Amino acid sequence: MNLEQIAGVAHAPQATPTGVVVLTHGAGGSRESPLLIRVCEEWARRGWLAVRYNLPYRRRRPKGPPSGSAKADQAGVAEAVAAARALADGPVIAGGHSYGGRMTSMVVADRHADVDVLTLFSYPLHPPGKPERMRTEHLPRIATPTVFTHGSSDPFGSLDELATAAKLIDAPTEVVEITGARHDLGSKSVDVAAMAVDAALRLLA
Repeated sequence: MNLEQIAGVAHAPQATPTGVVVLTHGAGGSRESPLLIRVCEEWARRGWLAVRYNLPYRRRRPKGPPSGSAKADQAGVAEAVAAARALADGPVIAGGHSYGGRMTSMVVADRHADVDVLTLFSYPLHPPGKPERMRTEHLPRIATPTVFTHGSSDPFGSLDELATAAKLIDAPTEVVEITGARHDLGSKSVDVAAMAVDAALRLLA
């Protein structure tokens, strides 16, 4: 399995990588997500090899949300982590935005990929306006340090809900609050990528 097979793009540091970061996109997006690009560029500046890749459903069609593809997408996460691990020595950090982060967290919960830190952007705790449909059933099975980078105005889950969910994880966690941001984590006042990378490095240490 190589980068081409996982539809991946690598951001390489100037020197030998400290480790490798593997990130994927949300339900309506792709590896070309501006958020993924910014975060991968930040990791590369910090000396890490960062890979952003397309999930299997996105490789099959250029637009549209996933539909009944969760199992295949989770297999794609495991393949991407394995492919990236072959590219560099050192720790492995994996995650993604929204749906991609959820798929990655499920793979890690079920021990189908071995990573040192999970980094989840705008984790979709529940559908907008439906807090009774929480997507937290697998979180107690996660034993990997986890960063949640989350906007204070995200309709997929409030910061209070996220703080409660984070406590279900059997490992250190950190919630990075992006004040005023919605699900896309757009912010004109703070450097979202730098804040997320800082938090992941703290948990790695």
